Amino acid sequence: MVFILSDDGRDDGYPAAKTAFERYETYLAESQSAFPPRAYELATSDWFYNPRDHRCPHDAWLESLQISKRPGARTRQRSCSIALRLLGAYHDGHIEITYPTVYAYSLQELSADATSHGDWRYDEFRVSDRGHLIHEIEWAYGAQRKAFVWMIEADDIEFRWVPKPECG
Repeated sequence: MVFILSDDGRDDGYPAAKTAFERYETYLAESQSAFPPRAYELATSDWFYNPRDHRCPHDAWLESLQISKRPGARTRQRSCSIALRLLGAYHDGHIEITYPTVYAYSLQELSADATSHGDWRYDEFRVSDRGHLIHEIEWAYGAQRKAFVWMIEADDIEFRWVPKPECG
């Protein structure tokens, strides 16, 4: 079940997008007790989905992606973490996102004609059947706004806004 991604009418203009966000807000409110706390805080903040706010990831550019194995007592018990660094849409700061413990992920590969991931287009948070955070991210490039989809299943999310020093 998805709410505010391209296939949900987000691109169909104001009435459909407004309805999609209302459904998403209802889902978040009804699922609050199941959500990891930081993910819920982000998803329900007044700035995360507001493209006028410089911390909003919409239209940000991927600068780095790091997938790491965290040390564990045994090789089979080692968990994975993912860290993203984005240049904010206004180019006045960086967004750092970390998924401390990742249970599964899918990063759709670029097509042959894509030169980059393009812009962070849309994203949404959900809770999986296993009770984990699902963060689905759509990337888009070019005039056709071709989307690449990333899906990350994790315990929670950490978000940090780092203003560029020259931008204050």
